[in-house]
Amino acid sequence: MGEVRLGDTIDDFCVKCKRLTNHAVVSLLNGSAAKVRCRTCYSDHDYRNEIAPPSKRDLKKAALFNQVLSSVAPAGDAAPVEVPPLVEEKPARKKR
Repeated sequence: MGEVRLGDTIDDFCVKCKRLTNHAVVSLLNGSAAKVRCRTCYSDHDYRNEIAPPSKRDLKKAALFNQVLSSVAPAGDAAPVEVPPLVEEKPARKKR
């Protein structure tokens, strides 16, 4: 991609819009984007490298899984497991 400059347009995941959108580079750190501004909703946030953060629900599932795993297996055998975020579709709404 080359060197990133202030004002350049890059893609990133916007938490407010909850989708991948165009962003403008607002600040740089060591030659790469540090903060970006969404060009759809104009919110500023840290550059996320086009990766959506895991949902709170998935984080709770991973924590519960690790808690159960540590209680079942001896401490030396079990290592915490990172559970990748799942993409869940919302159930269809019932028509009245």
